[in-house]
Amino acid sequence: MSKVILVTGGARSGKSSFAEQLCKDRNNNTAYIATSIPFDDEMKDRVKKHKESRPQNWKTYEIYKDIYSIIEDISKSHKTVILDCVTLLVNNLMFTHDIDIENATQDEINELEKYIKDQVNKLIEEIRKTELYFVAVTNELGMAVVPANKLSRVYTDIVGRINQQIAAQSDEVYFVVSSIPMKIKG
Repeated sequence: MSKVILVTGGARSGKSSFAEQLCKDRNNNTAYIATSIPFDDEMKDRVKKHKESRPQNWKTYEIYKDIYSIIEDISKSHKTVILDCVTLLVNNLMFTHDIDIENATQDEINELEKYIKDQVNKLIEEIRKTELYFVAVTNELGMAVVPANKLSRVYTDIVGRINQQIAAQSDEVYFVVSSIPMKIKG
């Protein structure tokens, strides 16, 4: 039976390190699903640091769209999986949907959110068909000031609802603050 764990927290809270430790404690055969697209030097440096922090024998899959399509194959050779991170997954899916958020209608935004929710639902459904120990990392964006521009508000809203969706389907949820994890579900 699979186990789904969500690790959330603010930026630089230590959530990725905690998620990696959860997997290291279980075994040394982890698949790492990286959802970022390193498009500038700052992001390339962050990706480099993330890679250096995890065991060299972990296999990395760089994917953000249709992740569900690789879960069965991953489960054949891995027992644990980290997806880092949900917020970048949402970001990338938003920008592959080719709509101008600032000028989009509410119906267009709702359709975009439905598409992202479907991607996440399919992912969780595929995980539940396996024996995987699956850890998803996400940022908690809902504790900040409401953004001034529409794009940021839409992004924050969608990430918040996707986080709720994953948390509802998770067996355990952890909130990390200053590298201190607090179990809030399970």
